[in-house]
This record gives sequence, C-alpha cells and structure tokens, in this order.
Amino acid sequence: MVGELVWYVTGRFYKQGDTLQDVGYFLYLQGVEPPHGYFTFSSEPFTSSTVMNGPLGVGIDHRGTFSIYLRDEPGATFEEPLSFSIGRCIATFARTSIVATTEVAETAPAVGFLANVFSARLVSSEPFDFGGRRYDFAELVGKGVTQWGVAATEPLAPPQGYDAVVPFVGSAIRFG
Repeated sequence: MVGELVWYVTGRFYKQGDTLQDVGYFLYLQGVEPPHGYFTFSSEPFTSSTVMNGPLGVGIDHRGTFSIYLRDEPGATFEEPLSFSIGRCIATFARTSIVATTEVAETAPAVGFLANVFSARLVSSEPFDFGGRRYDFAELVGKGVTQWGVAATEPLAPPQGYDAVVPFVGSAIRFG
C-alpha cells in the first residue's frame, strides 16, 4: 500500500576525511519477522555541504545509493562499519534528490538533534528466502521509499580510521 510504513532502521553516520557513509540494520521490516541483525544496509560514501540560516544548519547530502544485505547470521558491528555490507545484496536504492539534514542546536535544558528526510527509488532487487518464505523488495516497497530520520548531535568515539560517528534512527514509507 502506498504511504504504508515499511521499515524502522538504526544506524550510524561515519565521517572519514571529506566523505560520509551510513550503515545499520533493520529493527522492523514489514512482513518479515524477525529481521533484527539479519538485514543490514550500507551506503556508498558521499559528500555533504552545509547551508546556514541563522543558527540553523542545513546539511545537504548529495545523491547516492545504498544497498540492503541479507546475512546468513547476525554479526554486523558498529565497531567495524564494513561488516554491514557483508552478505547477499538483495536490494539497491538510489536517492532521488539531496538529503536535507537540519540541526536543532542544544539549548539548556533541551538536547539538540539532527532531523533528515529523503526519498529513494528501488533500482534493483533480488528475490530472497527467509524464515521459510520468499520475499522481494519490489513487492515490499513498490517503487521506493521516503524515510524520516533523527540523529544525535553529539558524536560517539569513532573506531580507528574514522573522524566522527553519529547514531541515528529512521522510519520509511513506500511511495509506489
């Protein structure tokens, strides 16, 4: 159904030099139980710029792709971001426009956060078996998704080789 919730994800943005990458796993995937740990995602590295509007910072992430992987066993870890792209690639999405991320600054006693939204078209999918059933992202998400996300403003300690790490959560609806 168009406009229906299809997933909840949690992940992290990793900064390495001038590039960013986001990876994570699915907390919920419509019609597929239980997805926790078996379904992961990883974006291709991308660049971002910031537009300031007074105290409001708007991050502009340029178009890019991300893929969804089905793992034989859970085991991806945020200490090893590349572990989220291990497994069988079962779907790839291309963002249809920029991703606008708005930073709401911390003000006492409230805590700041980042909020973003993007749409992505499904560009490829491969049927897969899980839990004794057959699925295909072309049926799960139709033509694509629109995802809303919230991220922390305070970075976590990054693993070796990375400059910064920020955790996030997102939810997506199908758009066609």
